Amino acid sequence: MEVDIPYGKENIKVNVPDNCEILVPKKVTIENQNKLIEEALENPIGFESYDEFAEDTDRLLVIINDATRPTPTSKVLKYLLPVLSSHPDVKFLIATGVHRAPSEEEYRFIFGDTYKVFRRKVYAHDARKDEDMTYLGKSKNGTEMYINKLVSEYRNILVIGSVEPHYFAGYTGGRKSFLPGVASYKTIEMNHKLALSDDACSLSLDGNPVNEDMVDAMDVLKDLNIFSIQTVLTGDHKLFAVTAGDLHKSFDAAIKYSNQIFCVPLKQKGNIVISAAPYPMDIDLYQSQKALDNGKLALEDDGVIILVSKCRTGIGEDGFLKLLSKADSPKKIFEILDEEYKLGYHKAAKMAQIGIRADMWAVTDLDDDIVKKAMLKPYSDIQTAVDEAVKIIKSKGNEPKVVVMPFGSLTIPII
Repeated sequence: MEVDIPYGKENIKVNVPDNCEILVPKKVTIENQNKLIEEALENPIGFESYDEFAEDTDRLLVIINDATRPTPTSKVLKYLLPVLSSHPDVKFLIATGVHRAPSEEEYRFIFGDTYKVFRRKVYAHDARKDEDMTYLGKSKNGTEMYINKLVSEYRNILVIGSVEPHYFAGYTGGRKSFLPGVASYKTIEMNHKLALSDDACSLSLDGNPVNEDMVDAMDVLKDLNIFSIQTVLTGDHKLFAVTAGDLHKSFDAAIKYSNQIFCVPLKQKGNIVISAAPYPMDIDLYQSQKALDNGKLALEDDGVIILVSKCRTGIGEDGFLKLLSKADSPKKIFEILDEEYKLGYHKAAKMAQIGIRADMWAVTDLDDDIVKKAMLKPYSDIQTAVDEAVKIIKSKGNEPKVVVMPFGSLTIPII
């Protein structure tokens, strides 16, 4: 049978065995997008209305996601334009975490038509600039909260985020706009070390040490006046739901909508899984790894998982690659982790967990040598990778069972 698999902004047609299950985010009815935003802002959860919040602030900081997420920031900002453009003192802070600052093209993707209005008021967070950070205290786990000083200077914060499953924080959105969004490199490193726990996984919040540390760290920021707007998108990036108000309550409310879209039933695991990182989540290998981690949930032991991602800008944060390059086998990764941890090592650990039990391949635009360093077998063509995987499975005396995840970064297989 023939299936469409996204690669960059295109779809590639690929022939796969007939014994194939295709997992995509669920189809849902889409309402008027402006109406969704309007209703959320007029009925905030545990908070005054947005208009009252904005009018009562003499200074306002708007924290928004970078271009690695498909958050519909431009749609929300377009709706808020009348209030924000007339505000006496408003600034925008891009929650990059440890990512690089957006390019000019990415700024236009984030802001849409409002970029020409706000461009002189936009700042990209740089986690490595210690002089831009201020210390606010410790979480119960000992994570030291160094955060962008604009947050404490402005104190009135509007957060625009999106909620979808996340491979070690449980879900994106909510508290993640602050940690890792606008936290220092040191703070993010301390928090992300907790991702080495098996309890740090997709859909998990209670008992997840990463999430619990993020929530606890927000207690350090309890004196801030935060109004939250959380969005949930469909698999093809249409706005499905909007919640607003209190940061934690709006986040919790968005989770149920997120699960409706991204938790997809799977009849049986496959011995070949094709998991794609769709645009814009194919920005680099660091971000694309999430498609691997979701794909492993649909994969039998001793099978083959094929990551499909253009990796448009290269590797991304390369700490994970440095660790993978140090080891000659996936098991060796965990021996090294017993001795040291650096930011990014959690991602190498998640990849090594897959490599211990299955073959990992990748179709990317990256140089083959780089892909090999990441313990992935490189391919430049999806069809060639699929055909070779079929041969390998048959050589083991097994019939190929294929699971295709065209939106692997956003799809959680549920048996």
